[in-house]
Amino acid sequence: MFVFHQKLIVEWGDCDPAGIVFYPRYFAMFDTSTALMFAAAGFSQQEMQRGTGFVGWPMVDTRAKFYIPSAYGDEVEIESRVTAWRRSSFDLEHHIRRGTEIAVEGFETRVWTYRHEHDPKRLKSQPVPAEVIARFSQP
Repeated sequence: MFVFHQKLIVEWGDCDPAGIVFYPRYFAMFDTSTALMFAAAGFSQQEMQRGTGFVGWPMVDTRAKFYIPSAYGDEVEIESRVTAWRRSSFDLEHHIRRGTEIAVEGFETRVWTYRHEHDPKRLKSQPVPAEVIARFSQP
């Protein structure tokens, strides 16, 4: 299974007045990690959008579990992976570690979407391409 790792330093703007990461910032980190993971697997969202009608993989469900806080200047590592594929949707897990401890676990469901052929303001789900699923099934 393809697993993506990213290290980052918690920035001042990620923190609340108590000096710890403001919880919505974790969801932004998950979103960035998802985009970087797909790009690392060879499926950059920007490249896939060129002339295809592909929009992306909007989130339709999300939740998180918070175990230990992270603060300004902490180095954390985000580990992201797809845990399940369905016809047009997929599940992801993100683990944020501070050192060896899990600080946050994130869970998402996203949908593979294109512009609706008759109304470009609407989105329409499409089957996840077989080559995407095959790539993420490899280590």
